[in-house]
Amino acid sequence: MDATKKKVLNGYHVVFLVQNVIIGTGLLSLNHVLSPVGYSQWWFPLLFGVIANITLFPMIWLALKYKDEDLFDINVKLLGKWIGKFINIILIVYALLIFMIVIQNYLSLIQITVLPNRAITFHLLIIMVLTVYIVYGGIKSIARFCIFTFFFAGTLTYSLRWGLMEGNISHLLPLFNFSFSEFMEAFHAGYVSMIGYELLMVYFPYIIHQKKVFKQASLGIWIVIFFYFSVSIVSVMYFSEWQLEHLFYPILQLFQAVKISIIERMDVIGITVWVFLILSTVSAYLWMAKRGIDSVRGKTSKYHLYALAIFCYIILSLPISQAVKKTVFENITYAFYGVVLWPLFLCSIHFLRKEKKEVVK
Repeated sequence: MDATKKKVLNGYHVVFLVQNVIIGTGLLSLNHVLSPVGYSQWWFPLLFGVIANITLFPMIWLALKYKDEDLFDINVKLLGKWIGKFINIILIVYALLIFMIVIQNYLSLIQITVLPNRAITFHLLIIMVLTVYIVYGGIKSIARFCIFTFFFAGTLTYSLRWGLMEGNISHLLPLFNFSFSEFMEAFHAGYVSMIGYELLMVYFPYIIHQKKVFKQASLGIWIVIFFYFSVSIVSVMYFSEWQLEHLFYPILQLFQAVKISIIERMDVIGITVWVFLILSTVSAYLWMAKRGIDSVRGKTSKYHLYALAIFCYIILSLPISQAVKKTVFENITYAFYGVVLWPLFLCSIHFLRKEKKEVVK
């Protein structure tokens, strides 16, 4: 448990924290959400990488100005106690919603593909217990789990070989056969797959070599882009435009294309291994929510973690309609954009406060 902001994260911890927290469920449906632009979607991950790298600048610049304070502390310092804590509560809600959405999406995937017409309450409990166990060890524990997950789940990329061999390379051209409205629809839905790197400002005080963070975070982002780009290339070559539009999880079909005599259903193995990526993502967001509660209440307690986990378990166990889930997910995408751009606003407040002090002097 992180009782103090002791610097415990090395450069490789930052790389894998950024990389693993992003992937989560984003890769599973990436090709489907980019389907409005058809076969031209394969280069979109490159665009996402460039934009993510640009939005890193205000985050890291601001964090370097307040080296020993996380985003929750900076909000209070720049906006005042009451407004700052109000914003922090919003960030806590944001983290918990991401946490629950990722778990819910994964459990829905299990129900559709592996355990149809069966209750998933037990699986939810297992995921919650494992998440609490990982988070209890603090941010370094999460970083170590991310490293393990990268090397363990990364082996799934070998399954792309079959889709690549059976695909049609002519699908990669032409590049820009879509309208502006189709581009904006695909971009809006697709960039949400980059959710995760905004947590950098929350665990920044725990990083040892803070001046090197931009390079480390950029490396993490471009590792993600490499995976997104590889899967997009293979998917565009392997699937028809109709399949990209109507298959919600195209990557599962790529798993089914694997032909190994001793493996009957590669998609089941892929879904099972994917739980490690899910745990990486949800652990980071539960840790963020816990840090937020610590900040708002002004005290660090392990009971905050337990209370949040129990609360989320109860909410996820409720019979919530698909319409409500869809509405929440659509709104959380706008919240993500707000969190990513929030450091720009804080930077402007920092400049205004600095100028005001200079005028007073």
